Amino acid sequence: MKLIQTQRDALLKPLQAVTGIIERKHTLPILSNVLLERKDGILSLTATDLEIQVVTSSACSLDGEGIAITVSARKLQDILRSLPESSQVSLEASENRLLVKADRSRFNLQTLPAQDFPRIAEATETSASFSVQQGAMRHLLSLVQYAMAQQDIRYYLNGLLMIVEDGTVTVVATDGHRLALATLKTDQATPRQEVILPRKAVVELIKLLGESEESVRIDVLGNQVRFSFGTTLLVSKVVDGKFPDYKRVIPAAYQKQFQIGRQMLLQALQRASILSNEKFRGVRWILSPNTLCIACTNTEQEEAQEELEIEYQGEALDIGFNVTYLTDVLSNLDAPMLTCSLGDANSSAVLTVPGSEGFLYVVMPMRI
Repeated sequence: MKLIQTQRDALLKPLQAVTGIIERKHTLPILSNVLLERKDGILSLTATDLEIQVVTSSACSLDGEGIAITVSARKLQDILRSLPESSQVSLEASENRLLVKADRSRFNLQTLPAQDFPRIAEATETSASFSVQQGAMRHLLSLVQYAMAQQDIRYYLNGLLMIVEDGTVTVVATDGHRLALATLKTDQATPRQEVILPRKAVVELIKLLGESEESVRIDVLGNQVRFSFGTTLLVSKVVDGKFPDYKRVIPAAYQKQFQIGRQMLLQALQRASILSNEKFRGVRWILSPNTLCIACTNTEQEEAQEELEIEYQGEALDIGFNVTYLTDVLSNLDAPMLTCSLGDANSSAVLTVPGSEGFLYVVMPMRI
């Protein structure tokens, strides 16, 4: 039975949108598959890892009775990628097989029953709903995602805290050494909700959301969050845990403060870090009137030094940081200028954007 006949890209693009969440190794073989369903002239594609589910759809010129199968997502994607862009592709389903035809190419793939495909049961009780521009939401997530922990035993840090309240969305990420916070106005009154989105869902959203002004609707549904945009629906379970009180780690007003060009600081740090210790990645900031000196040394006694001119008349300071924590934030911001606020050599530094209350970054010092 013919499932669909279409241009290669009309099938490849929706397939690529769902396959990002599929792991290469699974205890359940069907989790490596994509569910293909044709109904009422629409072909929908679904992938899941039991924590996140992505569904996208494509118009289908073929109609007729509904049909559903599951097939290896990676193999189907690799086949479609390898075909010429202008190819006309047809998928034909028969018992336990999917035949992929394009010009003189034929591929016979094994299938598994659609009824065995595990779907995430969608929650129905909505706690909060709001819509924002896709580009704005993507930018918001990008401002903090690099600060999420990776495989931390404190599992709630391997994700991102999203707080919805009074027409504002706040996202916070921390790995215990640095913290990034960003806010976005939604102009929609919503009751306060706090959820922790898993790392994988955040990474996938940044890939899938466009830079457009088209909207993404976000529904908080108890233990799930649903993102609907274009022809794509991403449903993610939330991390069950208590995120630390991030307000406690944001220092109060600091006396030592200066502004500096983001690109200039990033390039100086990247150059200096070439000679940093490969294991500890330490960099020293030596602050004196009108000068910020950046210094790195390594175990071979090699040294790099960068001097940057700044407007600063406060006390001198010598403080160490992990250089990666600084280059991460500078690479993900797009502001031309930054404000750096410092205490003493044992206190965290705070980076903000002049004239904007929508972003804040806290980084702990390190002994060098």
